[in-house]
Amino acid sequence: MHQKIPILVILLLCAAIGFAGCTGTTSTPATQPAPTAPAATQVAAAPVTNNLIVSPTDVVPDNNLVSVIVQEKVYDATIPVVFDGGKGQYLVKSARVVLYRSDGQVITEKLGINKGDTVTLQGSKQTDRVVAYVAESNGQEYKVTDVLSEYRTR
Repeated sequence: MHQKIPILVILLLCAAIGFAGCTGTTSTPATQPAPTAPAATQVAAAPVTNNLIVSPTDVVPDNNLVSVIVQEKVYDATIPVVFDGGKGQYLVKSARVVLYRSDGQVITEKLGINKGDTVTLQGSKQTDRVVAYVAESNGQEYKVTDVLSEYRTR
């Protein structure tokens, strides 16, 4: 009776591993077909707006939360960005804002870390992307804001 229990346990573990899919092999990615157009043509056709795609912000622990507000773009295409503080403001060592303009320019500016500190970015008269990062005293950097800033005509 005691000899059957270890064998049964081993069989159950093997079955569980098999059902979980842990015994499968990794597949290699399929090879890409050779391009038919010259490489220079493909590079020239690449859109400049690849940096204009927003991505999710980082998950910041609740006690470390801070807010950076990207205000509405003004008629002269300037974009005010405000450090709004939060629970984790005392942990913030530095903050920076990256502006991805629709014309392909990338501009990085330092943002103050006191509530209400503002930096004004010179955007374009099209849609731009604004990304804000904060670095904490422990060395961790978080992306806290990632938004598109559209130019308003009226």
